[in-house]
Amino acid sequence: MRIRYSIPPEQVEFTAIRAQGAGGQNVNKVSSAVHLRFDIAASSLPEDIRARLLSLGDQRISKDGVVVIKAQEFRSLEKNRAEALRRLELLVNSVAVTPKIRRPTKPSRSSIAKRLDGKARRANIKAGRGKVDA
Repeated sequence: MRIRYSIPPEQVEFTAIRAQGAGGQNVNKVSSAVHLRFDIAASSLPEDIRARLLSLGDQRISKDGVVVIKAQEFRSLEKNRAEALRRLELLVNSVAVTPKIRRPTKPSRSSIAKRLDGKARRANIKAGRGKVDA
């Protein structure tokens, strides 16, 4: 069963950024861009997920444990905020998936013996081919 973590918006800090568009003019679409800042250490996430997030080699996570996500594809500030929050939740949920515990892949003693027995039998058959008993 997969546990999905939703980040409460009060743990996230949004900063509206006004960037310059192409040619130096301010473009409305870009002026509604958003930077989302999320402090991993101050969050209410479980300890193991926090540790995995901090050890993740993602360029959006700084050394001091702050996630910065940018969203600027929509004209409205609210849509960009929702998009940035969605990306943050995707990042957290990708780390929250624990790998399946696999059984050891080492072959058993009986399967090794069976394989060697088969090899020896085939070698004997090959060695016996072409020999004519006189």
